[in-house]
Amino acid sequence: MSEHPSISHFRAVLKERGGTGRIVVLPDSVHTAALAAEAVGCEVGAIANSLVFVGVQHDGEDVPVLILTSGGHRVDTTKVTRTIGLAALERATPQFVREHTGQVIGGVSPIAHPREIRTYLDPTLRQYDEIWAAAGHPAAIFSTTYDELLAMTGAEEIAVN
Repeated sequence: MSEHPSISHFRAVLKERGGTGRIVVLPDSVHTAALAAEAVGCEVGAIANSLVFVGVQHDGEDVPVLILTSGGHRVDTTKVTRTIGLAALERATPQFVREHTGQVIGGVSPIAHPREIRTYLDPTLRQYDEIWAAAGHPAAIFSTTYDELLAMTGAEEIAVN
């Protein structure tokens, strides 16, 4: 059986960016942190959720914002909006997510998007030796470390809750 094209694309970008983790393709979707943690046998907090938001700039223009947060956290959008200097931070529609990441909700990876996305990383993830994140498809995840994820994404570290 051949690999889904979004996973193949992710695999190539992971290698290109120096990622050393392994990609695991599961038989079923792991579109929540709890399902992903159960699938690989780790704490929910060690799952790096890739959450796409619509960032509303002060001039009214919408821009995609990717927040990589611990599966054990909720994003405080009011706090993050102030921290990153936006007028607002709103939930993205599935169409907005797909347009800006090339991936579907539940499978959005921290990398491998058509264009660079303003990305922020929850420093709470630093406490885990191994972090797991989506690999471009709802049934695919990959392992990484905090420092590797920071380097591959070029993210800015911010407290999200």
